[in-house]
Amino acid sequence: MKVVLFCGGQGIRIRDVSDQIPKPMIQIGYRPILWNIMKYYAHYGHKDFILCLGYKADAIKNYFLKYDETLSNDFVFTSGGKNIKLQNSDIEDWKITFVDTGINANIGMRLMQVKEYLEGEEMFLANYSDGLTNLHLPTMINWFKEKEDKIAAFMSHPSYESFHFVDKEDDGTVKKLSQTGTSSLLINTGYFILRNKIFDYMEYGDELVDQPFKRLINNKSLITWEHKDFWVHMDTFKDKQIIDDVYAQGNPPWEVWQMKDMNGKKIKRMGNEDTIR
Repeated sequence: MKVVLFCGGQGIRIRDVSDQIPKPMIQIGYRPILWNIMKYYAHYGHKDFILCLGYKADAIKNYFLKYDETLSNDFVFTSGGKNIKLQNSDIEDWKITFVDTGINANIGMRLMQVKEYLEGEEMFLANYSDGLTNLHLPTMINWFKEKEDKIAAFMSHPSYESFHFVDKEDDGTVKKLSQTGTSSLLINTGYFILRNKIFDYMEYGDELVDQPFKRLINNKSLITWEHKDFWVHMDTFKDKQIIDDVYAQGNPPWEVWQMKDMNGKKIKRMGNEDTIR
């Protein structure tokens, strides 16, 4: 399944960190948050990426054009560095399409501009590129596939903050999205699964959540998966500090590709269960 990543925004609320680089390129450990999100999807077999670029697009392009695999992989160093043999690889089997979708475009406009790259795809994944989670993605995808009458799904998470709050029915069908809510409501985390029919509900200039999603709500075609475990977003400098603190503690929850148990053994995720490898 293809993965559309919205990484063209200016990240105004986190300018103290990202004034010289786009927000998706802010470092988390050795790699930018964008890489961490891509690595998450790749772990579950989704390695065909479409990057919707805008603000400082050159920084993202140059990062991959000059990508150094040794930073996050084991390797053997011989002949004084003339020979480097990687023991494993990050992105060798990734396909990345870079699309300039404009500096001032909103999420909906960016999605419309990559529609041609999604032709023939019954459904695809999409992401705001500023949040990290340990969601078991295959479970959510299988759940959505069974909801054949639904056009779009997103992961929601409990929060006190004022994003897009979600009110839903017991089966997950969304009844309302609003900018204000109480602690009993959920927020949209920006982890989406979309059927190609989403474009039938979009007009150029629409913000994805503000207009198309409201049309889907009226049609009872929008659904949400509630994830109560780990999710964190990076919208402000304070958020960045929280993520850095989690990373510094070791074995960060979003690194599902190298989860370890208490004895340091890697955990391979299979289905809905965790098994020791």
